[in-house]
Amino acid sequence: MPINIPKHLPAGELLRKEKIFVMEEDRAKTQQIRPLNILVFNLMPEKEKTELQLLRLLGNTPLQVDVTFLNTATYESKNVSKSHLDTFYRTFDQVKHRRFDGLIITGAPVEKMDFEDVGYWNEITHVMDWADEHVTSIMYICWGAQAALYHHFGIGKFELPKKCSGVYSHVITDLTVDLVRGFSDEYVAPHSRHTSVSIDEVRAHPDLRLLSYSDDAGVFIVQSKNNKHIMITGHLEYDATTLSDEYFRDIEKDPDNTEIPINYFPNNDPLQAPKNVWRAHSHLLFYNWLNYYVYQETPYEWHYVDENIEYHI
Repeated sequence: MPINIPKHLPAGELLRKEKIFVMEEDRAKTQQIRPLNILVFNLMPEKEKTELQLLRLLGNTPLQVDVTFLNTATYESKNVSKSHLDTFYRTFDQVKHRRFDGLIITGAPVEKMDFEDVGYWNEITHVMDWADEHVTSIMYICWGAQAALYHHFGIGKFELPKKCSGVYSHVITDLTVDLVRGFSDEYVAPHSRHTSVSIDEVRAHPDLRLLSYSDDAGVFIVQSKNNKHIMITGHLEYDATTLSDEYFRDIEKDPDNTEIPINYFPNNDPLQAPKNVWRAHSHLLFYNWLNYYVYQETPYEWHYVDENIEYHI
């Protein structure tokens, strides 16, 4: 089945070249199919790259997926054109009356800041609170995962001595959980962050389940015990070259304090092209999320039972 995207979205042509079945919204409306409605709150600076990465994974399922992109109203993005945002993105006020089957909140380049010092923190928390009533399942990525752990479960973050950047080996704590169904006993995934959360605090929290971790990179996949919140501290959605792009960007800004990503470049040589060795588990994670936590848990038609609740930013 196709992924439904806004007409003329630049990522659409790239997805077609990758043989991913893309259907623009005009044609999708003619089909008598109840698609899954997924909201993507894209906080990443290079939004078009993140759009492509997430759409590629959301489009690799037998389910029809209708994607809406959400942007901050309280902060103006600097790395994407206003025209792109005006054409393809919505603000919270434009979608708060709706219900969605799934929500993805991405990472953001603000992880060294205290949460309350982030300019759009109030907007983020409003969306997270709204999602508790209006969304079936929420996936949080990198800083988004840390924000959710802090806001919903009171678990803070701490700054690392050096950036956690590279491809790390992870283990699964319980292979019977649907989110990691089909995962290998050990697998690799990329991380790119300056902060982390305490694995002991996650394990001790009565409402959380630690599903996967790395001896070197720490906490990776955390799930709330009611299955509504899924927090991924790394970047399984990354392309093969994303860490490379970040490395060369960082080394240009601060060459003395930028280290080569761990287990990433062949022979640890930045001049050699890296390979995507996490792709299979990326697709599997998103497939499992859409199938077990979105499609199988969401009603065919949402019933609006909380019409009197108002959310304002």
